[in-house]
Amino acid sequence: MTMAQLGLHGSLATSGPTPAAGGPLLTARGLTVDMQLAGKNSVRIVDGLDFDIRAGERVALVGESGSGKSVTARALMRLDRKARLSGELTFDGVDLQRLSEKEMNRYRGGTIGMVFQDPMSFLDPLMTIGDQVAETLRIRGVDRQQARKRALATLDELGVDRAAERLDSYPHEFSGGMRQRVVLAMAIVAEPKLLIADEPTTALDVRVQEQVLDVLDDVSRRRGLAVLFITHDLGVVAGFTDRVIVMYSGRIVEDAAVDDIFAAPQHPYTQGLIQAVPRIDRVSERLFAIPGAPPPIFARPEGCAFHPRCGHKFAPCALRQPALVPSGAGRVACHLYSSGER
Repeated sequence: MTMAQLGLHGSLATSGPTPAAGGPLLTARGLTVDMQLAGKNSVRIVDGLDFDIRAGERVALVGESGSGKSVTARALMRLDRKARLSGELTFDGVDLQRLSEKEMNRYRGGTIGMVFQDPMSFLDPLMTIGDQVAETLRIRGVDRQQARKRALATLDELGVDRAAERLDSYPHEFSGGMRQRVVLAMAIVAEPKLLIADEPTTALDVRVQEQVLDVLDDVSRRRGLAVLFITHDLGVVAGFTDRVIVMYSGRIVEDAAVDDIFAAPQHPYTQGLIQAVPRIDRVSERLFAIPGAPPPIFARPEGCAFHPRCGHKFAPCALRQPALVPSGAGRVACHLYSSGER
């Protein structure tokens, strides 16, 4: 499927991602997240993730709601105090799990920035825009005047109109797209090495989504910023990311370069997600939907979690979980590629 068929005609579709350079910035090996849910025993939400993000690389983490994307993002920042992490999690050679809460706070908003889905639920309605952007620097010891100066420069960089005049405005005076730029400014004003963007465009209309993605694309390129972009919509990542990690029921099912994902998706789930993206060359057809629904996290089926919904299932699929193995230039967790029984 081409980007033109997906309807991606803007600058994100034509510019193409810049190849990332350097070694891993963030590394996860066998990363699991267990949580205590109300009325239930501890449940494994995220199960054995293995992935790297290199300096300057833009990676999309994709999957339906309930696949574990946001839990993974919050785990990287150690935001859920009720979550129990195990496995390896390192950032720039530092073991994040060994850091104290005080040490981890220096990473949050500093070395690692994060943008959330709904800016209005994140912004304080009683604080001015300038104070909220500057606060990230103030808690790191930057004086008020310098913090305000850097807040202004960051808002201006992100295309906030009349940024100097609007430093003293309040969130309700901004549109949804401009509020998301403010949240982005808060995340990058301390010049992080990695930005985690958790569904940052979901609450916005299509045109504003494109504008926000253009801004994120531009600032990440100029700053050499690594980005982990979390979304359920494969269509928005086609021209923005270098690589796509597809999650299903808390596990990685495919990991490949973005061009390979769209040209030759391997896992049946990835194929289904791409089929579900609206295409401008088939406007009269009924939209495709993957049959069924993801399993509850506390009642995953035996074997491959996707097999109850899969049109390619065969005997091993219900018996054992497939390993994530090299396939082509990427990795896939599917018995179609790892089992010799078919």
